[in-house]
Amino acid sequence: MQNKNKWVVTLCFMAFVSLGVAAVKAPQERNLKVLPKDISDQKLDSIMETYNKALGVKCEFCHVKQKVYPGNIDYRSDAEPMKENAREMMRMTIEINKNHFYFNKDTPPEYLNTITCMTCHRGEPFPPEH
Repeated sequence: MQNKNKWVVTLCFMAFVSLGVAAVKAPQERNLKVLPKDISDQKLDSIMETYNKALGVKCEFCHVKQKVYPGNIDYRSDAEPMKENAREMMRMTIEINKNHFYFNKDTPPEYLNTITCMTCHRGEPFPPEH
């Protein structure tokens, strides 16, 4: 009888471990084409938050919802055309900063904050026409 109890406990333990492993979400691969591939999650989140504030938008402005879990965002997808537009704006900003304001060579040009999205957008999704 005691061996049977050990067997049941062992099976239950294995079931819980298996469920725990299945429940752990694998880290989502990134689809970075402008920012450095080795950027930290914290730095990436910080940069994205500045874009949200500068344009007065939420993540869904450039990212689509997942098809399987519509409450979640599919950050890897390039289905939203605005995402490529945002990449072009990022490249433009990096170029302006690198060519005109890149005095501290210890800072990568994509991290410069001289000219930012806020410079033109001022909290609006599309910059006001002048």
